[in-house]
Amino acid sequence: MPSDRTFYARTFAVVAAALIAYLLFLVLSPLAQPIAWSLFIAFLLHPLHRWLTRKLRGRAAISAAILTVFTVLMVLGPLGALGAAFAAQLTELARRAQEFAVEHRPANFAELADVPLVGPALAWVQHTTGVTLAQIQAWAVEAAQAILKALAGLGRAAFLGALGTVIGFALMMFILFFAIRDSERAFRALRELVPVEEKEKTRLFGHLASVTRALVYGAGVTAIVQGTLIGLGFAAVGLPSPVVFGVLAALAALIPLAGTPIVWVPGVVALAAQERWTAALLLLLWGGFVTTIDNFLRPWLVSGRAEIGALTVFVGVLGGIAAFGPIGIILGPLVLALAIALIRFSLEKV
Repeated sequence: MPSDRTFYARTFAVVAAALIAYLLFLVLSPLAQPIAWSLFIAFLLHPLHRWLTRKLRGRAAISAAILTVFTVLMVLGPLGALGAAFAAQLTELARRAQEFAVEHRPANFAELADVPLVGPALAWVQHTTGVTLAQIQAWAVEAAQAILKALAGLGRAAFLGALGTVIGFALMMFILFFAIRDSERAFRALRELVPVEEKEKTRLFGHLASVTRALVYGAGVTAIVQGTLIGLGFAAVGLPSPVVFGVLAALAALIPLAGTPIVWVPGVVALAAQERWTAALLLLLWGGFVTTIDNFLRPWLVSGRAEIGALTVFVGVLGGIAAFGPIGIILGPLVLALAIALIRFSLEKV
């Protein structure tokens, strides 16, 4: 009967679509990182690609080739040098930390009794809990090493994730060329798949693009600026490994409940412990300034674009890194922001 044939036809279509989707997942999942980076970079370069294509009289392939070469030079040049400096300074920082732990190991509890605040606090802990100084020191060293290793690994992954392997980088650049060249065609095809009126399509895609650029310019650029300033501050006062701490500050700036103070406050404490009071005061003032620029730099960057909530960025960064790796720093908040934008758009239609 016709109804039976319709039922079986629809069932076959659903099963076939599910099978193809599963096979596509198996094929594309090993290339998820290069594809994600390529699409993200292509999105950022899309306005420049449209302008360059017009200048080249419609030669989209030449424009895509120029922008791909430009991206290669930018990654292998400044970012490559930054990654090398980060790795070198990270090794030096680990060596200094190990030397400090060996050279400043206290022989007994009395050596810390004269230190303001620290001595009384340790005495109270020892008297109340019975924990010895050796145990406290061992726990502190283990915790510090674990935190440093985790943060350093995250920072290195964030900067070198796209350069993890030569093959992965080559794949990313290969995919990037086609992502840039065919972006207009792919965008039109995607618009055709959305089952709403043309006016609503324009409004929806405009809002999604606004959300994406607000995230990139508002959270990403602000974090880069803050990390750069913290690194310069560390270098100015003579603290070691300014590139390492600049990278960590940029990552911390993406986390609203943490921010750059978790990087520069320990630097101030370290300078004060060395009795470098002028340097400690200068870093304290500089760190306070860097922390506060978020209040006016982010609104200025996202002016005219959709706002991205702090909770969205916080949850997106943590979940994105766990789910997608280094690209998750951007992709996590972006997925949440786009989901929220789609929900709001649907509610507005109702």
